Formats: sequence, structure tokens, C-alpha cells
Amino acid sequence: MDYEYLLLGVEDAVATVTIHRPDKGNALAPAVLEELEHAFLSLGTREDVNVVVLTGGEKYFSAGFDLNEIRRLEKVSNEAYTAMFHRTYRAILFCPQPVIAAVGGPAIAGGFDLTMMCDIRYASARAKFGQREIVLALTPIMDPLWRIIGLGRAKELTLTGRIYGAEEAERMGYVSRVFPEGQMLEGVLAIAREMAGYDRQCLRETKQLGNQILAQDLDTAMRTQEWLFRTYIGSEENHRRIDELQAKLAAARKGR
Repeated sequence: MDYEYLLLGVEDAVATVTIHRPDKGNALAPAVLEELEHAFLSLGTREDVNVVVLTGGEKYFSAGFDLNEIRRLEKVSNEAYTAMFHRTYRAILFCPQPVIAAVGGPAIAGGFDLTMMCDIRYASARAKFGQREIVLALTPIMDPLWRIIGLGRAKELTLTGRIYGAEEAERMGYVSRVFPEGQMLEGVLAIAREMAGYDRQCLRETKQLGNQILAQDLDTAMRTQEWLFRTYIGSEENHRRIDELQAKLAAARKGR
């Protein structure tokens, strides 16, 4: 599929999906949502992709909902539009591969929600975040937000609708790392390439485990993790990785 509002590239087992609607701050018009859903569903089936990076580039992430589109909606006929948003959210959230959000600029309302669906979030120092639905008389996506930053803080962000910077996002645990302005994409892609070099199935199972254990009691979660660990330890791939690591450590000691 040829995309009008996305740039898609695959290199070193990393797929980079870039929202590209700069004249509108990467606002999420229906066509953008449809393309994002298609891209993530397609990437989920690709054997040459181990990690996905979702970004809007170094200047934007996404300004959120296209307000002109929403203004045309009526309450009695909004089902298709609402379903479109949530299909896109689910395509990202349940993408089999780990998904990294690389946030170069404002991620507001619907744009913020897209970052919430990713497994890891990195930001530029110029990034801004805001769960702004309450300002528009809309209810927010509270889950998985509360799972990431805790229920109390999630309520504060969703009820006030305030906008906050990258450093505060890092302090609250929403963002894992803040990069200097202009260096975010380079840094995130380096992390993604290293991740993509790990065992493909182990990456996918680890992501699935992180989602699965949230709904389990502690005893069940421990048993699930024990069972999954047993499926990998002692495997041929496990032995190969150990041999590689030991060879690297030996070479490093020799070079001192």
C-alpha cells in the first residue's frame, strides 16, 4: 500500500513509521488513522521486522484530533469515527513486535494516546505531552495510562488536561529517556537496532508477558513467568547467545 500521510522504512529489522502531515502538525484525520492501522497490522505479519519505531520526526509527534473533522460529527452518527480511533489504538497496542514511540514535539490528545499504546517512550527535550480530552468535553483513555504512571497521577493528568514537558514526563515514568533536541531519532534508532538483534520470538513473548501478567494474581504471574522461562533456558538459541557473549567478554579482557 502506498501511504499518503505516513513514511515507512525497514532497515536492520527495525521498521520506522513516521506520521507525515506537517502542514497540520500531524493531526489525526481519518485517513491518517486508517493508514496507521493498516501499517501496524501489516508490520505485525512481517518476518523481517523485530522492532517498530513510531514517530512524527524531530519537530512534531501529533497535535491530536483533527478538530475540523470532529466539528462535523453528530452524537447520533459518531460510531464509525470512534471505532476508527480505537482500531488504530489496538493495532499499535497489540502489535506483536515491541513498539517504541520517538516523540520529537507535541503529543497532544489523540497524539498522546498513540504514545500511550507504545511499549517504550523516548522524547526530545522539545517534546510536550497533554491528555487534553477534558478540555474538549471528551472522556480520555485512562487505561493503559494508569498502568504506566499510576492511578493518582493518571487522574491528575486527565482531569486537569494540562500540558507538560519532556523532563516532567521522564520524572513521572511516562518517558524512559529524554534526548537533546535534534538527537532524538538517532538515539532511539540506535536502541531499536540493538533490540532488533535479540531473539525475535523472545522479544514478542516478553511483550506479551508484560500485558498478560497485569490481569493475574501474584502467584499465577510467578507461575506464568516460570513456565515461559523454562521454554527458553537451555535452548539452542540460548546457548548460542551465551557463547557470543562470553567470546565478547574474553576479547574485551584480552584487549585491556
